[in-house]
Amino acid sequence: MACSAQPPQKPLLGIEQTAAYVPLIKNKNIALVTNQTGVFTNIPTQTHLVDSLLQLNIRLKKIFAPEHGFRGIADAGEHVKNGIDLSTGLPIVSLYGSNKKPTDQQLKGIDLLIFDIQDVGARFYTYISTLHYVLEAATENNIPVLVLDRPNPNGHFVDGPVLEMDCQSFVGMHPVPIVHGMTIGEYAQMIVGEQWIDTYKNCDLTVIPIKNYTHQTRYSLPIKPSPNLPNDQAVNLYPSLCLLEPTPVSIGRGTTFPFQVYGIPRWESSFSFVPKSISGARYPKFENQKCFGKDLREASFLSKITLEWLIDAYQQYPEKEEFFSSGFDRIAGTKQLQAQIKNGMSASDIRASWQPKLEQYKVIRKNYLLYN
Repeated sequence: MACSAQPPQKPLLGIEQTAAYVPLIKNKNIALVTNQTGVFTNIPTQTHLVDSLLQLNIRLKKIFAPEHGFRGIADAGEHVKNGIDLSTGLPIVSLYGSNKKPTDQQLKGIDLLIFDIQDVGARFYTYISTLHYVLEAATENNIPVLVLDRPNPNGHFVDGPVLEMDCQSFVGMHPVPIVHGMTIGEYAQMIVGEQWIDTYKNCDLTVIPIKNYTHQTRYSLPIKPSPNLPNDQAVNLYPSLCLLEPTPVSIGRGTTFPFQVYGIPRWESSFSFVPKSISGARYPKFENQKCFGKDLREASFLSKITLEWLIDAYQQYPEKEEFFSSGFDRIAGTKQLQAQIKNGMSASDIRASWQPKLEQYKVIRKNYLLYN
């Protein structure tokens, strides 16, 4: 009789391997860089790491929060203030407010920093920029950093133009493609190994790797990582549709299906949607106006960036000279993409232009991979 195949084991996240990291943090003053995603997924209650550390009598002194805040409800780009966590009384320091890099004063008295945030694998998703500044500030203050690794839901592919450094910004700090194909732990190792922080020689970095995981593992996020990525479909479409953000086209902010549609009021289409002011999207494009466009909620799972939607939107938009905003090159990471689309290049030809630098990046990436 043939043996039945065993179901694949569920990934065991860094946070869930307490025996591996609790001995490293006992009797130390700890600061935690996290948000609403910093939870255990192997228990029904989805306990947050903050509560777990306090239950273990770890000396947790402070929480640092990235874009969208500790609770993950602030709008994209919204200034987030410092505060106090009402349930624990711990101070919350915003790294998306008056400063994006922890200050020496904010790190005073801290013995170790823990980083536990769910990323989605796109260069312009700012949690990796926060990671950069945390590593830099910690090293300048001789503070070790512990990264509790989490799966990358877009970790199964690498694609897009590699960032040109004259397009560098907080939505693109490093010479990596739009989809970098690394977990947050692997990316931390690359920041240090590629000397992207000046203090790389002194960086004390430890990563608690995921068990039962490869880059081909399909991973469904248990908690939305930011207000406008509500489900797996949005997370998968995000690297492609975010290219429409710095254009006049709506990608569904202000609806229940952001990053799953696109459109404007003046297109001819049988599909329509009406953006409203809601939590996480208080001032959406075309608020209270009916937009017509494409519904991508049933689109196939992507293993590459789809340029056709950006090209389609450009071709349909009447005032082409107004289509690309000043921020487009920062999101694209290159000045070439805008020019290529204006010149009528096909998606396949544009993709071909990415390949030389993509291949160079893939060689570098291999040096930091923790998973196949």
